[in-house]
Amino acid sequence: MAAVTLFKYPVASPADSSPLSKLQEEGYSPTDVVALIGKTEGNGCVNDFSRTLAAHVWESKLPPSAVTVFSGGTEGVLSPHISFLVRTKESTGLVACSGHTRDFAPHEVGTETQSRDVATTISKMIINAGIEKEDVSLVLIKCPLLTSTDIEQIRATGQTPITADTYESMARSRYASAIGIALALGEIQAEVAPAALSLKENTVWSSRASCSSGAELKNCHIMVLARDKSGGKGRLRAKSGYMEDAMDSKVILDMLADIKEENGKVVQVFVKAEADPTGSIRGKRHTMNTDSDIHSTRHARAAVGGLVAGLVGDSTVYVSGGGEGQGPPGGGSLCIVYECE
Repeated sequence: MAAVTLFKYPVASPADSSPLSKLQEEGYSPTDVVALIGKTEGNGCVNDFSRTLAAHVWESKLPPSAVTVFSGGTEGVLSPHISFLVRTKESTGLVACSGHTRDFAPHEVGTETQSRDVATTISKMIINAGIEKEDVSLVLIKCPLLTSTDIEQIRATGQTPITADTYESMARSRYASAIGIALALGEIQAEVAPAALSLKENTVWSSRASCSSGAELKNCHIMVLARDKSGGKGRLRAKSGYMEDAMDSKVILDMLADIKEENGKVVQVFVKAEADPTGSIRGKRHTMNTDSDIHSTRHARAAVGGLVAGLVGDSTVYVSGGGEGQGPPGGGSLCIVYECE
């Protein structure tokens, strides 16, 4: 566990590593980085190579203990950027730890095996870090997906892939990871996990989970952000909650009002966005799930991204599409990191 602070910088492209020099100007070195979290301007789908490029550029510049989480898709007003979580010598009010699961075989992606490995890894991380489950504000995961090659490899071994649709495999992997988070944080019991993994049910979710899939890795990169009770309130704080649906401005405004009362300033927002699987929002039909030209995750990012950016007055916010198990269906988990004088 390390006391952490957060720095956020815009980037000119997925290959732009210039923020590292800005971080060094702040007095920190690459070895201080606990996690690097970024938004890149690809399509956020299976063939989003902007994530792969960014990961390739950054991972060689950071220590092996650091995790990288790149979420593709900056539709609408969202702006490409990266956020550093770096360890500090003095208490800031927030602590973080990072870790990795083992590599998953293709047939394990999106399954109960992935959920249980994620849960075990997180549990070990927070125990070793001395973090209490109730103090966790956000668990951020980058998880694998299935490519066409992976699906053929599964079939070649006589096994059946969890899905033959590479795009759906992103959702399956996100959901399995979210179930793992819920297990680790004690939000569900172990016996619930197998039944919960049916995407048709999607009744189990965590308001502190944020999961993103990508072809750039075979394991899960995990970052846990939590309140540091040992250092008092501290200058950095985090509020967690969830959006009921893609138009839920009230929960954001309520949180911003609370932050204002503390004379706080928003540093970063982490939010999940999902097209409501029922096909309607507040009784009105939407077409995000039936658009054959643009995937629903792209629609959802644009809608929620515009809402969040407008309310906080900042387009460099982390809005990730596909909210399976990460907040209620059609809504999404929400975490605001802010700074007080």
